[in-house]
Amino acid sequence: MERLAFKMYLNEGQKEEYKKRHNELWPELRQLLKGAGVSEYSIFLDEETNILFAFQKVSGDGGSQDLGQTEIVRKWWTYMADIMETNDDNSPKMVPLDEVFYME
Repeated sequence: MERLAFKMYLNEGQKEEYKKRHNELWPELRQLLKGAGVSEYSIFLDEETNILFAFQKVSGDGGSQDLGQTEIVRKWWTYMADIMETNDDNSPKMVPLDEVFYME
């Protein structure tokens, strides 16, 4: 099991909308993530900087950000593009983070 972490950038004033959309996560997207081996997926918000910190455990070949070739993920990216910083293909601007400490 691999642990992945990354950060993304939420647009100012979009906390409640971001939470709402994730609380209503599409069942087919949830199924895709779980089927790809993504588990224990958490996203935290630093309200001072609007930086989103994401953590997930992965037992498959890659994390959630590696599923961009699927139609449902591309559709989700488009749905989220108005409330966060994105790349030209609507994928979230994200920065992978290196693990520097872990305690089990």
